[in-house]
Amino acid sequence: MSNTDSSAYARLKDRFARIATIGEAAAMLHWDASAMMPPGGGAARGEQLAVLAGVSHGMLVAPEVAEDLAAASAEGPWDEANLALMRRAHTRATALPAALVEATARANSACEKVWRDARARSDFAAVCPWLEEVVALQRESAAALAAATGLSAYDALMDGFQPGIGAADVEPIFTAYEAFLSDALPRAEEIQARRPAPIQPKGPFPTEVQRALGRSLSERVGLDYDHARLDESLHPFCGGTPTDVRITTRYTPESFEQAMLGILHETGHAMYERGLPGTYARQPVGEAAGMAAHESQSLLVEMQASRSDAFLTWLGPELQAAFGGDPAPYAPENLARLWRRVERGFIRTEADELTYPAHVILRFRLERALIGGDLRVAELPGAWAEGMQSLLGITPPDDARGCLQDIHWHDGAFGYFPSYTLGAMAAAQLMAAARAALPGLDDSLRQGDFGPLMGWLRASVHGQGSRLGFQDLMTAATGRPLDAAAFMEHLRGRYLTT
Repeated sequence: MSNTDSSAYARLKDRFARIATIGEAAAMLHWDASAMMPPGGGAARGEQLAVLAGVSHGMLVAPEVAEDLAAASAEGPWDEANLALMRRAHTRATALPAALVEATARANSACEKVWRDARARSDFAAVCPWLEEVVALQRESAAALAAATGLSAYDALMDGFQPGIGAADVEPIFTAYEAFLSDALPRAEEIQARRPAPIQPKGPFPTEVQRALGRSLSERVGLDYDHARLDESLHPFCGGTPTDVRITTRYTPESFEQAMLGILHETGHAMYERGLPGTYARQPVGEAAGMAAHESQSLLVEMQASRSDAFLTWLGPELQAAFGGDPAPYAPENLARLWRRVERGFIRTEADELTYPAHVILRFRLERALIGGDLRVAELPGAWAEGMQSLLGITPPDDARGCLQDIHWHDGAFGYFPSYTLGAMAAAQLMAAARAALPGLDDSLRQGDFGPLMGWLRASVHGQGSRLGFQDLMTAATGRPLDAAAFMEHLRGRYLTT
């Protein structure tokens, strides 16, 4: 490598580190907007985020970046991958005019604030014009990205969340799952009906007790609170930065299940961020390998490990000690019946493993239609109701339990939803590989010890950053690319055995 090549790459690394730092500041502002900011701060926050998005975009599309990318070369797999990811980021950024980037950030922020109130009142009409603006800008961005990347408009948006995965990859998986579900769901319901009904723990469950227990559980998974916070928000999420991770949940005194499982889910995300390779911090190759990879980590913790027979054996006495009362509801076998209960419900975040993919399939189809211009925003409530009836045989009684339930579209995240089910499938495949590599894994979980599992994940997934594409990451960790077979086998074993 010549000095010129080396200098160009060094300048690029410095520039991308500065861009990443701006992204970290924006991430903290997003967290604050959801967890701490007073309602009156929304307009100013939208402007702050828009300006940061514009500054970051300007740094990425500056003429000298193209010059350095043309001259730069790198040695070794990590730096070669880093340079390739820089080129990808530059291609996507130069496709989008700065005015469009800032307008999109403003529209997303404004719509998200209106959505909060509209959801509480189940008033889709209130947010509809704001969402129409968001969708219009997303279509404009998708068209520009498609022209630059050679992808379809919707695939160009998907590629921003999970590089290398498009609608053509997802469609056959979702079609096959819909067919599987049509047979598996009634069978699972029939098997469940023959078993004793679960005993519901009796509340109230004080928020302070839930908060303390949730923090303790996240620490069991491995989260270090010298580098993390646990707060409340309307929609649970994981944000912040790898050295300052912010997770949130929501509490209700009537039930602890939503908060505890939400914390475990977000802790899976947080552990991924904490385990990213520090040597390449603030470089593209040091980031997570996409949102399907990210969702695999949250679902592996929440669904695969935390609802396993082994971990429930440890967790039951912990719950009973925290909340007191009759120990019967906290018996491991009762918790299994409670937390693996199959039910045709309206809310995605409360859905069981078997029906959850149906919620994602619905959103995938609707957002493709919105971006493609085949569905108007005003038609969304009706299309949502029809889709739920087709997939699960139920119709939402109101829009709060229909098209208003998720933040994603109102915050401009189109193309994200497929990552949830791809992540669930990857989680099952990774858990099967972890069990093969760690014969004593279930024994550890029976002791409430996530150490061996997290050690394997840190080496196989977290510490790999974005050096490998999603499919190559899955192949390196499990021996094959993403394959729905492990997920189907997991569901059969958990829900379809008599």
